[in-house]
Amino acid sequence: MSLFLDSAIAAEAEVAKQLGWVKGITTNPTLLAKSPLPAETTLKQLAELTTGPLFYQLMADEFTEMVAEGRAAFNLIGKQTVLKIPASLVGFQVVNELAPEIPCAVTAIYSAAQAAVAGEAGAKYAIAYVNRATKLLGDGVALVREMASVLAKSNTEIMAASIKSPEEAVASLNAGAHHLTLPLAMLQAMTNHELSLQTIDEFAENGRGILHL
Repeated sequence: MSLFLDSAIAAEAEVAKQLGWVKGITTNPTLLAKSPLPAETTLKQLAELTTGPLFYQLMADEFTEMVAEGRAAFNLIGKQTVLKIPASLVGFQVVNELAPEIPCAVTAIYSAAQAAVAGEAGAKYAIAYVNRATKLLGDGVALVREMASVLAKSNTEIMAASIKSPEEAVASLNAGAHHLTLPLAMLQAMTNHELSLQTIDEFAENGRGILHL
């Protein structure tokens, strides 16, 4: 299992880097639009702030242009590149074309059938928008469970995105997600529990250590 930062803000990537246990960064066109810098500059900054994968989502919608954009992203980011390619007929064609040379993630999956095609096309990751799927389909965690079933014998790993609470994150993992990508605030929220904080306060008040007598 790996936890990823879902952001294109360099300051947030710096905080995630300092945490030490965040394994990479996922971006999308909406997130890149929130950066005050050109996309190319932002991606270069983010690549320097993680030693793990950096996900870039294609904006083109025609096969030739998508393939060209994917290769341009790889030339810009380098070996850290993972291409996010939206689930569509042409998108799966692009995955099949590029996956042998650049790791690909199929994003915006809303059915187990799409996950099955992602696996056949050679995608390294299949990304489910869990909370959004719950709003639109009724149960985003069930979608992850169905994806896990059809991908069980494949090499395609499930990444859960659009996570709005620690409970939803855990439910996604229990349903079969291999990885989570989360905003910085959600990554931080997963480290805390009110009872943990209460216990820490009790130790601080009543305890003794080698540097605190």
